[in-house]
Amino acid sequence: MLLPSLAILVGLALLVWSADRFVDGASATAGHYSVPPLLVGMLIVGFGTSAPEMVVSTLAASQGNPGLALGNAWGSNIVNIALILGVTALISPIVVHSKVLHQELPILVAVTALSAYLVWDGQLSRVDAWVLLAVFGVLVSWSIVAGMRGGNDALAFETAKELKAHAMPLKRSLMWLVLGLLVLIGSSRLLVWGAVTIAQSLGVSDLIIGLTVVAVGTSLPELASCVAAARKGEHDIALGNVLGSNLFNSLAVVGIAGAIAPMQIDPDVLSRDLPVMVGLTLVLFVMGWGFRGRPGRINRWEAGVLLAAYLGYTGWLLSTIAAV
Repeated sequence: MLLPSLAILVGLALLVWSADRFVDGASATAGHYSVPPLLVGMLIVGFGTSAPEMVVSTLAASQGNPGLALGNAWGSNIVNIALILGVTALISPIVVHSKVLHQELPILVAVTALSAYLVWDGQLSRVDAWVLLAVFGVLVSWSIVAGMRGGNDALAFETAKELKAHAMPLKRSLMWLVLGLLVLIGSSRLLVWGAVTIAQSLGVSDLIIGLTVVAVGTSLPELASCVAAARKGEHDIALGNVLGSNLFNSLAVVGIAGAIAPMQIDPDVLSRDLPVMVGLTLVLFVMGWGFRGRPGRINRWEAGVLLAAYLGYTGWLLSTIAAV
């Protein structure tokens, strides 16, 4: 147990470090090639922080551990909303100004509903996986169009400020881009091996490990970027990270894993994890959309509700482990 535990700790540490370097390098490189700031904020930063989930889930699926792949993706969605936005809003209440993020909230609800529909028969087939990937392609195309037209958006302004503050020469940005990606892949392999080994030793499913240790670990880049953005008052970047990450997880991460290895869905996922993910997504929509003329926001009281929901869900998962 010692060696697998060390593998998880080292893998997570390298995963967080490499994801940060990868996003910094990709963002700076995009800036050198005059990519619109809104597009950088939505795709490169928002989706780039989901690179750990994508690599871990792809490796898990290819190595015959589909439960770990699905648990990592959906568990990360739960962590992003309940834990990360909860912690972020406690530090600095989040107010939504970006029109693009306002549009992405109902899209995330629709994508979550689509995911639930596709797996409700108890399996994720290759056809289901390709449907998710096709929808992802459509959304990326829409994001590109929105990025080209949304130069005055609040998210574009905040991202442009961040790019200017962290500017670096092109050679250095390319170096961090490549090095970050290589370390990301290597650390993901280490993490998957440690997680699967511990799951087998404890006699629990790799799904539970994916929903807990791996999901929290691969979401650490989102946590770091959201907290940093909140402390600077860049609320739209913080929410944009979560929305982009959850869309990426639901569509690209699950889609790639399902295309590699179609999977049977554990009944517990349908009765426990999927309803929690859907419920939290609806709660985020209500908080972030804003009604009766008030802007969308997550205040400290609502942040406490999100954190309480995460603690309750984690306790639920741990009780299933104790019952094994």
